[in-house]
Amino acid sequence: MKILFDLLPVILFFVAYKFAGHDPSAAHELATRILGGGIEATQAPILIATAVAIVATAGQIAWVWLRHRKVDTMLWVSLGIIVVFGGATLFFHNPTFIKWKPTALYWLFGITLAGSELLFRRNLIRKMLEAQVRLPEPVWTRLNHAWAAFFLGMGALNLYVAYNFSEEAWVNFKLFGGMGLMLLFALAQGLYLSKYIQEETS
Repeated sequence: MKILFDLLPVILFFVAYKFAGHDPSAAHELATRILGGGIEATQAPILIATAVAIVATAGQIAWVWLRHRKVDTMLWVSLGIIVVFGGATLFFHNPTFIKWKPTALYWLFGITLAGSELLFRRNLIRKMLEAQVRLPEPVWTRLNHAWAAFFLGMGALNLYVAYNFSEEAWVNFKLFGGMGLMLLFALAQGLYLSKYIQEETS
């Protein structure tokens, strides 16, 4: 349920885009009513989906705050990035900005993980996970490097898909490709760490 909740803005973005694409004339009318004139019919689905993602992310934070009176830093960062890049897409009627949003988020995570270790000798992956699992120091270092490289690579892959495939293909990749690759990477990391966990418990 937590995974679904975390993915809610991405899922609603996908659903809104698909629904708007099924009725372009209605989507164009709605987008024009909300955002004003100068919108082409082909732009309406991505603009509506972007607006839905912004509202969903804000609603997500409001729900977390009401339930726990505390919001994770990652959620605030996600809101800031979707507001900046999504807002630019809505203001300029240009989908390029929202296509850069996942890359900005991935690269921010990757640079933060790598930079914290290089500049401050802080392993953020260890800080997040050491309460749940005990690992040798070299393994923590490899884990941090792996996640940093993964996020940097995902940012580049997002741009490759965005600029070399159709808009619809990018929307599909944003949900199924991006989340699928992250799940596979996490599972691979789990398999890699399992032998150390077994050694710890034996």
